[in-house]
Amino acid sequence: MRLDRFLSESTELTRSLAKKALHRGEVEVDGEVIKNAAFKLDQEQDVRWMGEPLALVGVRYLMLNKPTGYECTTRPGRYPSVVELLDVTKRDRLHIAGRLDVDTTGLVLITEDGQWSHRLTSPKRRCDKHYLVTLAQPLKDGAEDLLAAGLMLEREDKPTLPARLERLPATDEDEVVQARLVIQEGRYHQIKRMFAALGNEVVALHRERIGDIVLDSTLATGEWRELTETEIASI
Repeated sequence: MRLDRFLSESTELTRSLAKKALHRGEVEVDGEVIKNAAFKLDQEQDVRWMGEPLALVGVRYLMLNKPTGYECTTRPGRYPSVVELLDVTKRDRLHIAGRLDVDTTGLVLITEDGQWSHRLTSPKRRCDKHYLVTLAQPLKDGAEDLLAAGLMLEREDKPTLPARLERLPATDEDEVVQARLVIQEGRYHQIKRMFAALGNEVVALHRERIGDIVLDSTLATGEWRELTETEIASI
C-alpha cells in the first residue's frame, strides 16, 4: 500500500493532507523519516505520525448505550448524532444498524459492515428486539392477547407481527407502570403507536436487547464498547 493512502486510511488526514505531512517530515517508517508519498509499505512495518504509532482501521462492530437527545443518523440534523459519542477515527464510515427515536434510550449497534447490518434489520430474519416500556396508565386486561394477535395501526395496510408482552410489578412508591415488549419489526414509532392503539401512552422507552446481543450493564449512558466475536457471530 502507498504510504499516503495508508495515512489517509489510518488517520483523519485526506490524501492531500497526508502528502503535506510527509513533505514536512512528520512521518517515520521503521524509525526513518519518509517523504515519498508513493513509498510502498509492507504489512509489518512500523509507521508513526508525529511520533504516534498508526494502524489501519478495520471493520468495526460497536455497542452504544444511547442517551435521549441524540439521533440515530450519520447526517447533521436537529439533534446531534449518536456517532458523535464515539471516540474513534473515520466516523464517517460508520452507520447505525437498527435506529432508535431521539427520546428512546438503550442499545444501539453501529458498524461499517453493510451485510451484517442487513442481516440484523432484514424483516425476513425476524430478529427479536427487547424493550423496557414505561406507560402512563395500567395495562388493560387482554393486552397480551391483542399484541400477540397483531394490531392494525393507523396509516398501515397490514397488522403488526405478533409481539410478546410481560407485565412488570411496580418498582417504587409512585407505582410506575412498566412492561417488557418483544417485537420483530421496526416501523415508524411502532411501539408508541401500538400502545396508543391500546388506549395507553408510552412515557419512556429503553431497548435492552437485539437478538442475542444484550446491552452491557457496565456501560453508563453515552458509553460504548466493541462487540465480542461471539456477539458479532450471533447475527
